Amino acid sequence: MVTAKAADSTLSSLSSTSMTAVWLLWTYIVATCQWVLENLFDAHKAEVSDIIASQKPHTLQWYVNKAKAFQFGVALPDDSDVYTVVPPVDLTTLVVKFAAAVELTNLVRIKVAKLAGGVLSPLTSLQLTAFANYMGRLKDAGVRLQCTSGNPDTFQPTMIIYYDPLLLDATGARLDGTSSTPVKDAVNAFLDSLPFNGVFILNSFIAAMQSVPGVVIADEVSVQAFYGLVPPVAISARYIPDAGYMALDNGWFTAHVSYVAYAI
Repeated sequence: MVTAKAADSTLSSLSSTSMTAVWLLWTYIVATCQWVLENLFDAHKAEVSDIIASQKPHTLQWYVNKAKAFQFGVALPDDSDVYTVVPPVDLTTLVVKFAAAVELTNLVRIKVAKLAGGVLSPLTSLQLTAFANYMGRLKDAGVRLQCTSGNPDTFQPTMIIYYDPLLLDATGARLDGTSSTPVKDAVNAFLDSLPFNGVFILNSFIAAMQSVPGVVIADEVSVQAFYGLVPPVAISARYIPDAGYMALDNGWFTAHVSYVAYAI
């Protein structure tokens, strides 16, 4: 700007070097305004870049995140996939606590479950209907969704537990009285530790059983699972529950898990 001023015949006579010279003050003001504008442009560019980076394509994880954001009984604004009121406002409306998206032939299956009394449970038919309509408004055009929320797959283990008679009795109860069903407790804890729609691994299950205090050997271990009216499937290595989670068949456990004192 100083060079341009000097080249202008009208302004070239302004030669005062005083820090309070009017021409210097106006030069400083204009330069400062340009500097501020340049910084605003940089900030705007950074903001737009962040917005673009946050707009991820609709991956399976995107569907999972949207499923968990569902608010039962709350209206979704037209032409929007975001609620007007966001949590935490009324957490009781957030009925979907667990979700998984599975890509199948020609469709994406959304498995969901809620917590009822601290236990994984299926959504009610009313909740599932509302949820399916909610997901239908959000999905990409042309994508078919199958929204399900079923009862847990039934888990049926069979095994012989060789136990330390210094710690357990013939029924598998601890002699110190701290638990009457330590092995069953371990089975339930193992099932609860699995991620929603996670893989059940037989070797990991056997290791968990043999880590129970008082259990020396978990022998002849065979497990099976089923859902609905589908026949039980023997699990030879791994299994992904259809509902996304499993629950122990207590009657089966009592009839098919036996205890034998381990003799050295």
